[in-house]
Amino acid sequence: MSVTSSIRINRDLYEQAKLDAELEHRTIAGQIEFWARVGRAALDNPDLPVSFVAESLASLAEPHEHLQPFVPRSRHT
Repeated sequence: MSVTSSIRINRDLYEQAKLDAELEHRTIAGQIEFWARVGRAALDNPDLPVSFVAESLASLAEPHEHLQPFVPRSRHT
């Protein structure tokens, strides 16, 4: 069950979320939630680059029908 709440945020942050949300095909709320998840995961995993954390979380959110299976390179014998 999803619970929603209203919060106040800086107008500049809202405008940046609006721009990024459009590029990433998310809602504004979804974009801010994504940023929050990235920030939380980055704080929990300080040894990982933030870009890796963001890309990993984004890939977990992709629909399964769009996933490409891992195909290892052929081994040289």
